Parts: sequence; structure tokens; C-alpha cells
Amino acid sequence: MSSSISRKAAAFLTAIACIAVSATSAAAQAKSGGFTTGYTDIGPTVGLGGLNGASASFGGRFEHAIKPLPDLGNGMLGIQVAAEYYSWSANFANYGYSYKYIPIGVTANYHFKLDEPKIDPFVGLGLGYNVVSCDGTGAFNNFSCGYSSGIYFIGRAGARYFFSPNMALYGDVGAGGATLNIGLMFKLH
Repeated sequence: MSSSISRKAAAFLTAIACIAVSATSAAAQAKSGGFTTGYTDIGPTVGLGGLNGASASFGGRFEHAIKPLPDLGNGMLGIQVAAEYYSWSANFANYGYSYKYIPIGVTANYHFKLDEPKIDPFVGLGLGYNVVSCDGTGAFNNFSCGYSSGIYFIGRAGARYFFSPNMALYGDVGAGGATLNIGLMFKLH
């Protein structure tokens, strides 16, 4: 039954990602700089902290600016899709185990309006699905994973610093796949 739920959750998150990609091609191109209506970026990230026995996660972010929010301080609504991968393992005398995690999440981000377009602070909330697999070897034939795939809540705060209109340093902190994520985002045309 959990396999069926895993497939349904993966299909749901894939559909959301496809909708975001479709919105990107239909939206107007972003203006000269900053996170403005129609802006879309993608890039790699490295995550640190909160990863069980793993030292780092590797993944990426994709975000599209959906619309301005004039009633909420002139901020901007963005939809972000994130995916990561991390693993860890341990071995004891006649026993070993390994875990692999693939968290995939979607967040709605509120981007604060600043006078400086090079800085883009945001906060976001969303849902994710964590695909977990594990293997055990050695003395225990009936290895119990102890972890299972499932839905998780995402809460994060972050920022971009634009080096140019087409490239930004990215960072976020909070709950999700990792506690701290850093990366480099590239504007899509």
C-alpha cells in the first residue's frame, strides 16, 4: 500500500512541477533585474544539517514569480519546486545498513519588496514528499528500515543576491530536506 501512496505522491509532485514549467513558458519575461513578475530561475544547491547521518545533500531549486501582492506590502508570490538527494550508512561486526532519501517539495514563497533589486529576501511554506529506501546486510536477515516515505511540512526563509540580472547567490534555512541550503541560481529566458 505504501508503494501505491508513493507513486501517487510522486505523480502529484510531478504534475505540480509540470504546471510550474508550463507557466514559465507562458509568462512574460522578467524585467531588467531582481525577482519580478515572470522571473524564473533554476540552479544547484548543497544542503547541510538535519540530514540524519549524512554530511550533505545535493539537489536543486526551480522558482517562478507568479504575481505581485499589492495588498501584502507589494511583495511577490513565487512557486518553488525543490529536490534533493542524500544517503548515509553504517557497518558493525556482521551487520550493515544504508539509507537513501529523496525529498521533493513545493513551496509558496512571499518575496519582500525592497528598494534594492539585488537583494531578494523571502519566506515560504509548503509540502514535500520524502522518498526513503534502505538496505540491510549481514547477521540480521529481517532488516527493519525504521524510516518510511511520507509527506512533510516545509517552512523556510531565504534570500537571493543578484550578481547580475541572470545569476544570483541563493540561500535558505528552515525545515525541509536540510537545515541550510546554498546554491547558485540562473535565470531562464
